[in-house]
Amino acid sequence: MKAKIYNIINNLIKIIKAIPTKIKILIVAIILIIIIAIIIVSVIIEEQSKQKYVLYDGENLNEEKYPGYKELIDELQEKHPNWTFTLFYTRLDWEEVIQNEGHSDTRTNPLNLIPDSSKYPEDWRCEVCQDKRYDNGTWLCASSKAIRHQMDPRNILNEDNIFQFAELKYTEGAQTVEGIKSLTEGSFLEGDEIAEALLQAGKNANLDAYFVTSRLIQEQGRSGTALSRGYEHNGTIVYNPFNVNATGNSSEEILQNAAQYAYNQGWDSLEKALIGGIDFVKNGYINVGQNTLYLQKFDVVAQGTSLYTHQYMQNLLAPQSEASNMKSIYEASNTVDASLNFIVPLYENMPEEVSE
Repeated sequence: MKAKIYNIINNLIKIIKAIPTKIKILIVAIILIIIIAIIIVSVIIEEQSKQKYVLYDGENLNEEKYPGYKELIDELQEKHPNWTFTLFYTRLDWEEVIQNEGHSDTRTNPLNLIPDSSKYPEDWRCEVCQDKRYDNGTWLCASSKAIRHQMDPRNILNEDNIFQFAELKYTEGAQTVEGIKSLTEGSFLEGDEIAEALLQAGKNANLDAYFVTSRLIQEQGRSGTALSRGYEHNGTIVYNPFNVNATGNSSEEILQNAAQYAYNQGWDSLEKALIGGIDFVKNGYINVGQNTLYLQKFDVVAQGTSLYTHQYMQNLLAPQSEASNMKSIYEASNTVDASLNFIVPLYENMPEEVSE
């Protein structure tokens, strides 16, 4: 084999030597042009495949490629002139996203769960798992139809759901102590001192303080749980109000995993757990581009790790619930018309029909 390759090379060298100099120069020039063209095309293709963020200006949205978005964004902007919208080009195919978010035989736990409740249609239950229980036994695997409905941005671009897309950054004057108190009244977070601490924590971390408050109530309920009131683990009272690492297939397993995480972190007071939990959310999610409620639930951000799996929660309905809480706080504090930014994901090959 080596001998054959050697002979081929020698023959090529002889052929090249036999070519007149002018023709050699022409051939080299053609080859260089081809190489440059290939490089340019490769760069263009690579750039076009990269995710990017573009501030919407009312004209820079291709309605044919991304049907149904523009009219909804324009309507919201007309009602709230101080709001801005950032178009997030995910470069991901819509059907591939739904397929990856849905049932997989290779996963022990589904990415998306819904409550076992008659409140939701039968076809919102996973086509494969059906009535199989997950988490603490009260959750079911979500169907592709349910995922499609909750993920379709056009179902979110309205007054009720838009805060799923709110950029979770601290905005001076937009978040207030009074707003936090309006949500925490009657909850385990009630009180002036805690409200002021939550606002300051948001400011220090450059995080929307209303998001922090809403996330705590979403995770713990208004009355709180053992993880927010203090739970004895390995002889130490620990706190984990953000439910970090609260995973498992039974209530006891979930509690123990979350308590062990808190114990490892040294969260032996609610204050430490709040600070540590905020840092966890910021470093683990905000800083890698998952900076909206939607993006924390649906991992469609190419941040160097695998897509889809880096999600904060399994609850398919969590972003909608948290967004509702955030909207209520903004309205209660009369800051809903502050200069807020909303990050709207765009998917490739979206159908014209909005997902039901």
